[in-house]
Amino acid sequence: MEQQPASKLSPLQLELLRIYSFNPSEKELLEIKDMLAAFFAHRYIGKVQSAAEKKGISNDTLDQWLEEDDQ
Repeated sequence: MEQQPASKLSPLQLELLRIYSFNPSEKELLEIKDMLAAFFAHRYIGKVQSAAEKKGISNDTLDQWLEEDDQ
């Protein structure tokens, strides 16, 4: 069986390796995780809003769908 070459690391992965190389504290790691979560949440929300606009879905409908999941 032929081995496939290892995939290259993405620029994001390389940057994260650089961050971890300076041995951040637990507090710094939590701050980094919070920043990454906020970044990806903001990006996701933007994509949902764009898709909703293209499909003609209102914010009220999106809110209704969210409330249905809570029930």
